[in-house]
Amino acid sequence: MSEMSSRALLARLVSFATVSRDSNLELIAFIRDYLAGLGVASELFLNEEGTKANLFATIGPADRGGVVLSGHTDVVPVDGQAWTVEPFRLSERDGRLYGRGTADMKGFIASVLAAVPAFLAQPLKMPVHLAFSYDEEVGCLGVRSMLAALAQRAHKPRLCLIGEPTELKPVLGHKGKLAMRCQVHGAACHSAYAPYGVNAIEYAARLIGKLGEIGDDLALAAHHDERFDPPFSTVQTGLIKGGRALNIVPEECEFDFEVRALPGFEAQSVVERLQAYAEAELLPRMRAVHAASTIELQPLSAYPGLATPVDSEVARLVALLSGSDDFGTVAFGTEGGLFDQAGIPTVVCGPGSMDQGHKPDEFVSVEQLQGCDALLRRLVDHLKHE
Repeated sequence: MSEMSSRALLARLVSFATVSRDSNLELIAFIRDYLAGLGVASELFLNEEGTKANLFATIGPADRGGVVLSGHTDVVPVDGQAWTVEPFRLSERDGRLYGRGTADMKGFIASVLAAVPAFLAQPLKMPVHLAFSYDEEVGCLGVRSMLAALAQRAHKPRLCLIGEPTELKPVLGHKGKLAMRCQVHGAACHSAYAPYGVNAIEYAARLIGKLGEIGDDLALAAHHDERFDPPFSTVQTGLIKGGRALNIVPEECEFDFEVRALPGFEAQSVVERLQAYAEAELLPRMRAVHAASTIELQPLSAYPGLATPVDSEVARLVALLSGSDDFGTVAFGTEGGLFDQAGIPTVVCGPGSMDQGHKPDEFVSVEQLQGCDALLRRLVDHLKHE
């Protein structure tokens, strides 16, 4: 396969409807074949079902750590959104390239793939690694198997650049996330005899109210970190279901909540406070009516925050490549905290804006895509002199 421009590659990548609920294997096969056509071997890390895969490839010397260029291949759904263009076909209007994933984050992957011939043309003194993952949008799940494998290797990557959309501004930090499900099991009865039942919805409401109180505590000025927006850890309930009919005291209710945690704040402490409240205040009252009543908390997903030091090697490198040392933070999460936990210092910097991510008519500007191409050309020059 011959080399392709970033725009042409973006058109191909967008054409694969890699919504997280579906397979990404067709896209991964395309990338594998594209790299193979340029003489670059790839390694796949499949999920247990064999329906999704991470891809890892190295260009340059394999006997030393190098720079990872990382991106996720999955995208969020388009269901129910009012698109005015075909979401899985790239289209251009007024200097903007439209399609699902253009900003988040196939634009970056397209630029990386377009830069491969330039990396191959130089005698790199430090290798560049390509790391493309699955299931980032549902809790940064897929990349973990790839990171576990890299941790066992003699020459672990030295630095990582994750190309999430930051308008090509270097980002050193973001919050972590813990998603939880709470299931309340009470006792049903006819609503005319409500005191003889245990109303699971009402007890769930008390738990949600407690989460609100915890969130208010976290918002106090003493807990602020002004580098972030909002400058404190947050708690919110996003889903709830329960009940069968108005004249039946509901036996079951469940709700999902999340904690967006500042780096250094332990999100599990919110769960521990909620559990303590349930055990001390609610369960005794519930079990006084129905001994089998329970409140169960179970994790759904979690990823750590990111707080890369300003004076780190990776921060200096990305400042050089982006032309800016005005480091910032973002409100959304990335796989960066997991790379950092694996001992690979990480910065986030990529084309486009998350203001367009996850929305109908998602786009990345031609200017931003070209800016990313230029950033990667500067990386080529840096690695041949490193």
